[in-house]
Amino acid sequence: MALRNTRQLLTVKKNQIAYFSMEIGFRSDIPTYSGGLGVLAGDTLKSFADLGIDVVAVTLLNEKGYFKQNIDEWGYQREEYTSWPFEKELEKLDVTINVFIEGRIVKVSAWRYNLVGVKGKKVSIIFLDTNLEDNHDDDRGLTSHLYGGDNLYRLRQEIVLGIGGIKILRELGYNPRKYHMNEGHAAFLILELYRELHSLSDEKGVYEDEKKRILQELCSFTTHTPVAAGHDVFPNEMIEKQLGSVMPKYILDLVTRDGKFNMTLLALNYSSYVNAVARKHQEVSKRMFPEFHIHYITNGVHSTTWVSDRIAAVFDKHIIDWRVNPLELRNSYKIPLEELQSAHQKAKQDLFDYIKETQGVEFDTNIFTIGFARRATGYKRAELLFRNIDWLKHISRTVGKIQLVFAGKAHPHDDNGKHIIQHIINLSKELSPTVDIVFLENYNMDVSLKMVSGVDLWLNTPKRPLEASGTSGMKATHNGVPSLSIPDGWWVEGLIEGVTGWGIGQEIITEHDDNKIDEMDANDLYEKLEKQIVPLYYNDPMAYVTVMRNAIAINAAYFNTHRMVNQYLVGAYARNNKV
Repeated sequence: MALRNTRQLLTVKKNQIAYFSMEIGFRSDIPTYSGGLGVLAGDTLKSFADLGIDVVAVTLLNEKGYFKQNIDEWGYQREEYTSWPFEKELEKLDVTINVFIEGRIVKVSAWRYNLVGVKGKKVSIIFLDTNLEDNHDDDRGLTSHLYGGDNLYRLRQEIVLGIGGIKILRELGYNPRKYHMNEGHAAFLILELYRELHSLSDEKGVYEDEKKRILQELCSFTTHTPVAAGHDVFPNEMIEKQLGSVMPKYILDLVTRDGKFNMTLLALNYSSYVNAVARKHQEVSKRMFPEFHIHYITNGVHSTTWVSDRIAAVFDKHIIDWRVNPLELRNSYKIPLEELQSAHQKAKQDLFDYIKETQGVEFDTNIFTIGFARRATGYKRAELLFRNIDWLKHISRTVGKIQLVFAGKAHPHDDNGKHIIQHIINLSKELSPTVDIVFLENYNMDVSLKMVSGVDLWLNTPKRPLEASGTSGMKATHNGVPSLSIPDGWWVEGLIEGVTGWGIGQEIITEHDDNKIDEMDANDLYEKLEKQIVPLYYNDPMAYVTVMRNAIAINAAYFNTHRMVNQYLVGAYARNNKV
């Protein structure tokens, strides 16, 4: 090997981890997230802080956030973009670096926010900002909109995140031992690490396989989606024009698939540890990328963030140290059923007060209430519950009254998703008063907490096997709200039928016709509601509360980010992990 100082690039600060993510959601009023990926990143960083792990995070400023969702008089989603007061919330850092995009200099500055853990440990989040006077107008907006613009805008954002992120860390004195790419958006950090490594070479250079091995030792990668559209690809011509000599031909050739540059392949090739986010997702990811070894670490949620105040008060009374060690939630069996039921009813009233305040609709806390909140897109199948409206009405009339609470945003460019929202809102008029439906607009972390703690049952109906993990059901289970879900993602691991919740259909199906699959799943959904769940709720309420308590003791005690982070420490961040 031909390096003047082989280990210089690997000279690290203690055991520090750099965590790169396009979006990070840690506070509802700091809208630097669009949904599950960003909130997962925020929950992960909170657990890093709670556990005292030395981590620095890098993301984009996203000064206009994702968008505020407004529903017009026809039930159609409209997007509103407004800046959030980041100058008041973040600390401006005295640092500026240059990134080259399409042959011109783009200056990048940074801001910082410190997450403080339960024992006082701080984890810094570095926000990259291109809205500087010296930059071209097009470049000033690169850190304005999360997932905004076209494919070129996305590519330029990812250049800023990956290459700019590494350069900013260096200017701030960081030299971490591991670089964790939370999804492929950040994979261009590999190019900057490659450039640093190349700068240490003598005139003979270093063989590419040796460079690759060294960079693999530095990088870990988490893939989050089994949906092809979730893996960013760019035409090679666009890559070469935007990055020029920054993109080595060896890497360009290595990660090109079907004539396009694949960000996931870049991350996969240069990471020593790759993981999916659930056991089922691992199986799907292996089929998508069979040439790579892919582990799995099932997602979790940050327990103290996602337990409502009503339920937290009960936990504080009966479970010592659950805030420090969520595994202690397994002792939820100590909680008297009547006490858990009472706390849940109060959380339910909190949700219904919010519904009355924002929607002008009164819901009854004595009525069985189902919650559904997902990004509005086809494969999430939000409309599956309405496949047989007559059956749904029959259950609500003859078995027990049902109320439905829906929420979720559609991507600004997803017209089909917007029509799904519109259809659900129109159905609310058609089904009332037999089944009362409300759609809560502008779904965010605050609305989510109200929903996952205030409904009686959490519904999830994705098309198999497209649910990588799904964390909203984990949030619900932390509040004693069981799930009725397709056995996909995390629910394959969390479901104990009739004990922690209920499944819809089978995990593995042989049918390939989508219409027939929808019919089978809908029929099973109605059967479960009619024969098991709704009768249990109304006829034997303490038995239903027992399922709620089981959900906490069995599922919440495991599906949390404290457990998840500890698995990353011994897997993704281990010093000698191998591809």
